[in-house]
Amino acid sequence: MENKEKEPLFSAKNIKLLKNPLGQDNPITVQVLGICSALAVTVKMKPALVMAISVTIVVALSNLIIAAMRKYIPGRIRIIVQLVVIAALVIIVDQFLKAFAFDVSKQLSVFVGLIITNCILMGRLEAFAMANDPWPSFLDGLGNGAGYGMILVIVSFFRELLGSGSVMGYPLFEKIGLYKIGYENNGMMIVPPMALITVGIIIWVHRSRNKNLQETR
Repeated sequence: MENKEKEPLFSAKNIKLLKNPLGQDNPITVQVLGICSALAVTVKMKPALVMAISVTIVVALSNLIIAAMRKYIPGRIRIIVQLVVIAALVIIVDQFLKAFAFDVSKQLSVFVGLIITNCILMGRLEAFAMANDPWPSFLDGLGNGAGYGMILVIVSFFRELLGSGSVMGYPLFEKIGLYKIGYENNGMMIVPPMALITVGIIIWVHRSRNKNLQETR
């Protein structure tokens, strides 16, 4: 009997699971998932960054756990099992934030709990974790969480910079003297519709630079 060689942990195939969601298969700009979070938590960079890290942790670990359990989960209750795993991880993340980052936790309010309803999580569990081994599933979750988080951080950067004149709470425009020459903060950037418009611009730029994502008539 021939011994089957084990695939390296960071083989080219596994690296693609990490890299693709950052670009050509991004969950927001390509799959258009998780848009609601972009509306809710991107007025400032700090809560957006914490939300990005939280979602990445939850999607990566839930992928890992479900992939490890997949052969033992009856098909009829798989959605319930997936929701229980996600909910448990979200509660742990929420309690961690309340214990160690209470101010940010207050800013995020109920939106940490609403990670449970983020369609990226259920999408990756159903599309990938239920059909693959734990390690590739973990990398897939890590990549998709990072791809999602990257868009959140980009959106929050522009909204905070143009809407409040700051970056991560640092009053950048005040320090460089823009207000002295007549600049005023753009109040439109801090209202929810501008998050959707900013995401739309990012999607347009991303797709215009990738011909394989452009629809042909």
